[in-house]
Amino acid sequence: MPCVSPDGKPTTTGMTTLKALKDAALAPEEVASKTGQPLFRVRSGLRELKNAGFVEEKAGKYLLSEAGKTLLK
Repeated sequence: MPCVSPDGKPTTTGMTTLKALKDAALAPEEVASKTGQPLFRVRSGLRELKNAGFVEEKAGKYLLSEAGKTLLK
């Protein structure tokens, strides 16, 4: 299930992932635990969200970018 739609907007799954990152940077395993999604899906979703500019990766953890923060306001 994709996290970013063809028009460049996060899907429902993408928004769930972004909301999990709202309060802190998390490792993929932590996002999977928090959202109940399988780890393989979280990893691919985080890659999609990163490529779309909604999240950033630092030291193996993911956090919201400014674009991601704007979406959740």
